Amino acid sequence: MSQPSLVVAERVRRRLRAERTDPALAPDEARRIAQAEVRRHNDLALSRGDAMIDDESALVRDVLASVSGFGVLQPLLDDPTIEEIWLNGPDRVYVARGGVSERIELGLTDAVLRDLVERMLQSTGRRVDISQPFVDASLPDGSRLHVAIADVVRGSWAVNIRKFLPGYRSLEALVELGTMPADVAELLRRAMRDGSSVIVSGATHAGKTTLLGALLASCADAQRIVTVEETFELAVDGPDLVALQGRQASLEGTGEITLRRLVKEALRMRPDRLVVGEVRDAEALDLVLALNTGVPGAGTVHANSAVEALEKLTLLPLLAGRNIDRSFIAPALATSVSLVVHCARDAAGARFVQEVVAPTGAVVEGRIITRSVYRREPGA
Repeated sequence: MSQPSLVVAERVRRRLRAERTDPALAPDEARRIAQAEVRRHNDLALSRGDAMIDDESALVRDVLASVSGFGVLQPLLDDPTIEEIWLNGPDRVYVARGGVSERIELGLTDAVLRDLVERMLQSTGRRVDISQPFVDASLPDGSRLHVAIADVVRGSWAVNIRKFLPGYRSLEALVELGTMPADVAELLRRAMRDGSSVIVSGATHAGKTTLLGALLASCADAQRIVTVEETFELAVDGPDLVALQGRQASLEGTGEITLRRLVKEALRMRPDRLVVGEVRDAEALDLVLALNTGVPGAGTVHANSAVEALEKLTLLPLLAGRNIDRSFIAPALATSVSLVVHCARDAAGARFVQEVVAPTGAVVEGRIITRSVYRREPGA
């Protein structure tokens, strides 16, 4: 927040406490107080000859987001048992606990929902409108926000908030949760610390990003890590870590920063490990080229198995449109990727490591040959 925002927010908090007003229960009254304090700030600045606030409405939104969080959604964001929240309009709100979804009742309207989204996007520099009907952004707590607005969505807005719970950000925590055996966790820890390249695969909601974050946490104290993501999701702390995020195009269609551009820039930052949060397009070519030059890497890819993940990584680089084919990509991947870890989720919502495979370095008829390192037994 800017300095005027901090000053005004503190005054608003004092008034809310003095008047015993809960901004979550009385949002209109909280907005009235915020507007009054912003005008008061400008009146004082005018009398003293100080710089005034030009955009009072923007400052009011900034202050309200600071003092009241995100309204009726804030208790859900604060609940450590909830891992995901999604709204199919204001009257259909769902949450997921332990991989199992449930519907809850919240008193929302279309206007309140849109106001909440605007407040969530306030500090991200991203927008959502008719010209840009989809948006991905990171909330202050690291949760990922995805919004699709009406016109693209039938009826009201569709909002999804994926939380990344801090309790699952280490390999030890995932072992305790039953995600994998302790010896598999130790194998993965050694691979990361030894500078091996590890790919995490799986379906949507299988826990790929959570596992990748735990893998990075296991080596962040000893490596310079540069992460590349469309939206910040990897909540990794380390003494020598740089996190890069893509950027949408402006209203004029300029200023876009793609993952391909970020991968190239990351290679100029002397990484001990290059991480692509999710590989799903032509940036796969730049990642493969980086791995093939000796830069250890890590990333996630959507796939139904570890072998299919490797197959997908041999195909995605072809989207770059360069004069390349699988005869170049497959051998490069086979010799540069050490392990592929496949995540899965069962019918009860439990997430686990289903298998770990290691490329042997051989390629037969364009397909990478692998050996099984670990496979979860049925019913385990």
